Amino acid sequence: MRAAYRGRFAPTPSGPLHLGSLITALASFLAARHAGGTWLVRIDDIDGPRCRPEHAATILRQLDLHGLHWDESVRYQSQHEDAYQAAFERLREQQLCYRCTCTRARLAELSVAGIDGPVYPGICRDAMHLQMDTAWRLRLPAGRIALDDQIQGRIERDCTSDIGDFVVRRADGRYGYQLASVVDEQQQGITDLVRGADLIGSSLRQKHLMQHFGYAVPRFLHIPVLLDSSGNKLSKQNHAAPISTEHAAQNLIRALNLLGQAPFAADWHGRIDEILARAVRDWNPAQIPRQLNLRA
Repeated sequence: MRAAYRGRFAPTPSGPLHLGSLITALASFLAARHAGGTWLVRIDDIDGPRCRPEHAATILRQLDLHGLHWDESVRYQSQHEDAYQAAFERLREQQLCYRCTCTRARLAELSVAGIDGPVYPGICRDAMHLQMDTAWRLRLPAGRIALDDQIQGRIERDCTSDIGDFVVRRADGRYGYQLASVVDEQQQGITDLVRGADLIGSSLRQKHLMQHFGYAVPRFLHIPVLLDSSGNKLSKQNHAAPISTEHAAQNLIRALNLLGQAPFAADWHGRIDEILARAVRDWNPAQIPRQLNLRA
């Protein structure tokens, strides 16, 4: 019997939410509420230099003022490093990871272009480095890994040419995003992952780790990435404007229309709870367009 639905939204606090991140948060919220399930918020602040407490506070305020209320205490990755350490030690004891001394410059020069981003070419795989201040990479087996997505369909990648060995602990001692996320999903009992399609590569890496640890693998739903009027991904790196909490109802209507859900007129002035109630009732992932584009 399948466990009761438990979903989550897990932003990195490197800046406020923009429209693209609101769309992902809203989609995960609606999916959970439509299923009568639980919706959680996790702050992915494991990457200390990029993450700031004031951004985390702003994100939580933005969610709250848009009516996206979470059901349990917010989880902060920075408070669970002992759990990530235990998972890392399991991998190391099983001799499944190795030291890597590659710098960012070397990686930029030698990494191979893959479907979901740069692929590590295995430079340090057999180097047997002994120095202490190195990163650790998970040694992926040869073969293929696949997942079934509610929007994207069957997604399949070759472990060597499409994914590559990935970092589970950085040279500065911080734990890799993939490892930390897998531990988080298991400890929070997440059954369904709704996230952006730019994280398909991460989902495949995380599925591999989940299966290795014997964790339940969640269902996946990858939302198409929102593109700006120039065809670029709307992101913090591309200086996307933060969403204004003064226009929360209009932000929700715009996000819903982009998702193909419960369309409202752009100038509709209903209450936030009315908008969300209708959107929860009518939630249908099959109506999400294959591409999400802002108009010029």
